[in-house]
Amino acid sequence: FVEAIAKVVDSTQVNNKNNIMTTSTNGENTGGGAWAEGLSQNDLMEKDTVLVLDGKDNLIGSASKKDSHVFSTEQPRGILHRAFSVCLFDKSDGRMLLQQRAASKITFPKVWTNTCCSHPLHGMTPNEVDGPEAVAAGDPVGVKNAAIRKLYHELGIPLDTFKPSDFKFLTRLHYWAADTVTHGAESPWGEHEIDYVLFVTVDNKKDLIVKPHTDEIDAVEWVTLAELEDMLNDKALLFSPWFRLIVKKWMQNWWKDLNETMTTNKHCDFVNIPKFDPPKEHLGGAGNAGAMFLEGDESKKQGAYGKIKTHKESVLSQLMHVDEVFSALTLLYVKPLKSNLDTEYIRKTFDQNDLAFCDEILVKVSRSFAGVIRQLPSSMLVDILIFYLVLRALDTIEDDMTAFENNDTKIKLLKDFHKTALVDPNWSMDGVGEGDERLLLQQFPKCHGVFAALNPKSKEVITDITKKMADGMAEFVGKDLGQGTLDLTEYRRYCHFVAGLVGEGLSRLFAASGLEPNSFADEIFLSDQMGLFLQKTNIIRDYLEDYVDKRAFWPQSVWKKFSETGDLGYFTKQSDDTVREKSLSCINELVTDALELVPECLDYLEKLGCQEIFRFCAIPQVMAIATLEKCYANADVFTGVVKIRKGLSCKLILRTNSQPEVHETFHN
Repeated sequence: FVEAIAKVVDSTQVNNKNNIMTTSTNGENTGGGAWAEGLSQNDLMEKDTVLVLDGKDNLIGSASKKDSHVFSTEQPRGILHRAFSVCLFDKSDGRMLLQQRAASKITFPKVWTNTCCSHPLHGMTPNEVDGPEAVAAGDPVGVKNAAIRKLYHELGIPLDTFKPSDFKFLTRLHYWAADTVTHGAESPWGEHEIDYVLFVTVDNKKDLIVKPHTDEIDAVEWVTLAELEDMLNDKALLFSPWFRLIVKKWMQNWWKDLNETMTTNKHCDFVNIPKFDPPKEHLGGAGNAGAMFLEGDESKKQGAYGKIKTHKESVLSQLMHVDEVFSALTLLYVKPLKSNLDTEYIRKTFDQNDLAFCDEILVKVSRSFAGVIRQLPSSMLVDILIFYLVLRALDTIEDDMTAFENNDTKIKLLKDFHKTALVDPNWSMDGVGEGDERLLLQQFPKCHGVFAALNPKSKEVITDITKKMADGMAEFVGKDLGQGTLDLTEYRRYCHFVAGLVGEGLSRLFAASGLEPNSFADEIFLSDQMGLFLQKTNIIRDYLEDYVDKRAFWPQSVWKKFSETGDLGYFTKQSDDTVREKSLSCINELVTDALELVPECLDYLEKLGCQEIFRFCAIPQVMAIATLEKCYANADVFTGVVKIRKGLSCKLILRTNSQPEVHETFHN
């Protein structure tokens, strides 16, 4: 019966000139099909036609398997295409079938990986091409058909063993990796895929026919989760980068209750496509590809860094601004921002080990802000430091687009943060964020130790603002922001939640410290406007970075007046004179909108009585106005990140000692 099915399938594949091979129990090809018989791995690379995609998993064309996997200066990460990864489990003992890819494979030979990983193809029968409707419904039948074909081709599992309905589609991931481990630092091969993860089970592996094809697989192994973890820790074994990502992000939760995973949608995500850069050893290749989704070293930063270039002035150009060079030297050696952290009050009030960690992690997650906080009076310095770290921890949870099984899980964590992280002294979180932000969550008990020693008024303010901000973040978690916010109202609402509330919290902390009058706690409007000014500046500057990350905030009611295609990405085509003209009109309108907040920002600063608090608030404000000046009528915003010169930053910092100095900066 199996041979009859194979013949029927083979007869439909002739036009595709591909082969399915059957294998005997000793792994030798028996020539039972007409799909890959007599073809080498090189032949298959030429014959197979993969599905070429855009970043949203929309089908936009086709390419040979070879062309899509070539890494070169012209295509540093190959061509993005669709793939699938099957994980096959034995329900009787919970083991998963692993395979070691054959030494003859061109890409990633000899690596251990999940049961079967390959590509749906054009021109196959049954059809292997899925549209967005099938994905949204959680039933990409085309990918499942491809999985059945490849389980037969690679492992000799008969075609009638599984039906498409037997597979559980869990999620997709967008990743890339150069095969530098096999082919060296300038490897011409790699993967760049949107990978569909499929689970499937058998009642008992004893009843499963598995006859691996020796040109595809060197070995197979049924393993428990614990055994897999041991293998991953064995430096002598190589594992595929895509499987390592799947295991790291999801496998433990999916595997621990297979029945729940297979029979419910608890772990399914049919909407989001998490993005991953490869482990460090798989960066590079013939196109010298750096991180696509993180900045350079993925251990350092979290978020959408490194995807686009930063527009910087040359060193010579910066040195030509002699006044700025002098300002930099003055700030570094003559008038540095004084640190008030090492004072008797702080030493007596807070655990020094916990505080040392908080100070160190503050520098790591925001070096520029650390100096501004440290110059505050000792009676409120630590309050502001902890306020910043608490909100940074909350922001890390909100920013991580891959750590959580679904949006509901993230929303609950956000909404409960003020009741967990700020109440339980042992609360921590692992596996969320990257680099230093992840470390902040892992070591959060040290932050809690300092938080617990703050005065009750400060703790009340921090807890209240944390709750309000988390509720606001939760409101936006499930929204599709690929094309920005809907209108100016939603744009301002988002800015209020992530920045206006920070301004409110700061004003209340200033009042609680006694360094500003109690009435300052009621300056809610001016506090909010000050925060909105800073946040709108960041959003305007980060147009391209946010667009690439598919989490943009430019209001559609503004930019759609200038985009002839109705797409936010229209403005990236700066080689077109019409696009360039409309882009500048658009950004100038947004800059003008932000400038309407300036009078309130200056009014707020004028109300401050404490010199250190004035500087603490004034420094980010003058940086923002300088950034807006840099963005105004600047087409570079649409091709990268624009930043003000470091020397200019130093000059601005030195001129934040009084209201007249700040006014002069704004006016000039």
